[in-house]
Amino acid sequence: MDGLRIGFALSGSFCTFDRILDEIQSLVDNKAEVTPILSFNVCAVDTRFGTAAKLREKLIEITGKQPLDTLVKVEPIGPKALLDILVVAPCTGSTLGRLACGISDTPVTLAVKSHLRCLRPVVLAVSTNDALGASMRNIGLLKNQKNIYMVPMIQDDPIKKPNSMMADFTLLKKTILCALEGTQLQPFFIRN
Repeated sequence: MDGLRIGFALSGSFCTFDRILDEIQSLVDNKAEVTPILSFNVCAVDTRFGTAAKLREKLIEITGKQPLDTLVKVEPIGPKALLDILVVAPCTGSTLGRLACGISDTPVTLAVKSHLRCLRPVVLAVSTNDALGASMRNIGLLKNQKNIYMVPMIQDDPIKKPNSMMADFTLLKKTILCALEGTQLQPFFIRN
């Protein structure tokens, strides 16, 4: 990962942020240059999992960079080839839907659109309560799109939340390396 320029975009699956921060720290520890990108909700919403301000502080502390949090700030990602790879983690059902429909109205979705413009790889780490419901169509559409790769997923609570799936964040680095080679890490769905 030495010198790899990774954009790391966070959308609002707030319960996963502690795991995500650990993964960002691991990437930085492996000498990747990580640029945080935040959705509008991640920038503004305080939840029982923490405040938006504390998350921003932690991201700056880990990466040494101010997060990109506006459409204007993320638009140059593609034209200026600022990143080698872009990760969206967590990637919510709403973000999946926007990406599948080509809607780029948030910093995260515009970052993806801008990055794909130069045919560079994007890794999605899905975290949504409706992955096996309404979002499955979008997962399927995006899985078949060129230059989009997904972190393998697992049902996080098949009894209480039978449609819910979450990326196995421990496979993020492997997925990034595979995506840089143009391959999807398998298996795509992991058994509990």
